[in-house]
Amino acid sequence: MRLAFAAAALAALTLPGVAMADQKPYPKGEAELAKMLEGRVAGTPVRCLPHSRLDQSTVIDKTAIVYRAGSKLYVNRPRGGADQLSDDEILVTKIHGSQLCNIDKIDLVDRTSQMWSGFVVLGDFVPYERVKTGAR
Repeated sequence: MRLAFAAAALAALTLPGVAMADQKPYPKGEAELAKMLEGRVAGTPVRCLPHSRLDQSTVIDKTAIVYRAGSKLYVNRPRGGADQLSDDEILVTKIHGSQLCNIDKIDLVDRTSQMWSGFVVLGDFVPYERVKTGAR
């Protein structure tokens, strides 16, 4: 029985979309995200977002998924599988209920082959709003 458990654990570590805890930041993705967030300030992270408020999503290679809700951007750095993120991937999101939450899994499908290519496990959503400048 221990051997079966060890084999299953080893197999899970080799699955696409499963990230290791010591995953390194991807400089190109970090630069793209920083440019997208210019002039914005981070707010308090939230666990869930109402699906009805989300306008669109943008994949930042090997880094994050950015969700737009009106003028606010929510950055989600997946807890697992971020290294699988690419703008060549289609996000297949199955929502259970009315919210997208930090425990949800998103499947990735290769845009060219239309084959499953991995998954990400979402983390918290960090809201970013434009910095308000005072009128003079």
